[in-house]
Amino acid sequence: MGNKFYVQGILDFFIAFGVVLGGSMLAGMAALFLWRPPAETVLDIASRIKIWAVVVAIGGSIDPLRVIEANVMVGYLSPAVQQIGYILCAFLGAHLATELVVWMCRNAG
Repeated sequence: MGNKFYVQGILDFFIAFGVVLGGSMLAGMAALFLWRPPAETVLDIASRIKIWAVVVAIGGSIDPLRVIEANVMVGYLSPAVQQIGYILCAFLGAHLATELVVWMCRNAG
């Protein structure tokens, strides 16, 4: 596993974090142009985009799930555990970005 696992895990974390934070902030700017409440829009988009941020971070396809399936079926658990670790890192990044958005919007209103 080694160094490559940590590098990829950190990249997945920050990619998912950036997708949620960037997407929700840009949606907030769009809300200003549309005369909608920006805090509501930012919170809504942050919660809706979280799962897509994970998908983007792990490669945007079903391949990681196929890697898990193929390796578990033949008894190799290490590659499957790696893929699950990458998914968890991406989810953690997306979730922390969502919580940051909630924290930033807590007194807006």
